[in-house]
Amino acid sequence: MKNMIEILAHWADEVNYAVTIADKECRIIYMNKKSRETFCKNGENLIGKNLMDCHPEHAQEIIKHLLENGGSNTYTITKNGVNKLIFQSSWKYNGEIAGLVETSMVLPPDMKHFNRDKQKI
Repeated sequence: MKNMIEILAHWADEVNYAVTIADKECRIIYMNKKSRETFCKNGENLIGKNLMDCHPEHAQEIIKHLLENGGSNTYTITKNGVNKLIFQSSWKYNGEIAGLVETSMVLPPDMKHFNRDKQKI
């Protein structure tokens, strides 16, 4: 089995949802395979590009807030007839906000929902 550190360094490479990471200056520093398939048109490389260029003004304000104050932002969208869950969160290094990570995952049209407050486990 491969070295666990190497495995952890590449955990997001092949998951079935998009993972995009930006630094505190909003430069995109990582895109997993699904993120590149989702957001890169005609083979363009977005690594090093500004995350703000990919978002409308109201979303830019939310990103600025997350980078200044920490926290997360979660919402759903419909794009090209597909429902997605978007989760944006600041990430930290040594306790300081270092950037933003965004995950985007397709929601199945018949997604189940379980109310754990009402279920006995």
